[in-house]
Amino acid sequence: MRDALSLSDQDLVEQIKAGEDAPFEALLERYRDRVYRLVVSFTKNPADAEEVLQDVFLTVFRKIASFEHRSSFSTWLYRITVNTALMKLRSRGPVQESIDEYLPQFTKDGRHARMVVDFTQGPEKLLLRKEREQVLREAIEALPPDYKVVLVLRDLEGLSNEEVAEIVGASVLAIKARLHRARLVLRGRLERYVTASGAQS
Repeated sequence: MRDALSLSDQDLVEQIKAGEDAPFEALLERYRDRVYRLVVSFTKNPADAEEVLQDVFLTVFRKIASFEHRSSFSTWLYRITVNTALMKLRSRGPVQESIDEYLPQFTKDGRHARMVVDFTQGPEKLLLRKEREQVLREAIEALPPDYKVVLVLRDLEGLSNEEVAEIVGASVLAIKARLHRARLVLRGRLERYVTASGAQS
């Protein structure tokens, strides 16, 4: 097992294809925590995350013979993870909140139809840190799954637009659009919170 852990992903995959078991254990050891962390950021439920984690590695075990190295192993694994997590999220039922209400609306002369809250003056002064974090967590949780996945992979996991596009199976332009809309939703939720907090004080 120690020898297997020192091998590259590509070498491990080739050994698995040749019928060896230890390399799969090494891949599992190498990626288990990363996959679990990613899934928890989608599901927000440790029990669901454990179930998705098992499904992901079962899928990898079943399909690894068809892996062709057209992308890196980690990208292929993330794609399986995202698809499995999305199936779990969709099985919960539809998201109640529409993102359309957070998209910019303009008057006929091209001005914003509603007031835009200025966050440049330091949101720490506007919100207590814990409250703001809670509002953001709730806003991320309320995103439709396709937007949530892109936001988590791009902003929380730090992947590039190109990597996210490959994982999700969409164009870079589509990823940028989903990310922009997801960020608009988060901003809209924060604006509502700030406006409501200001009205109460």
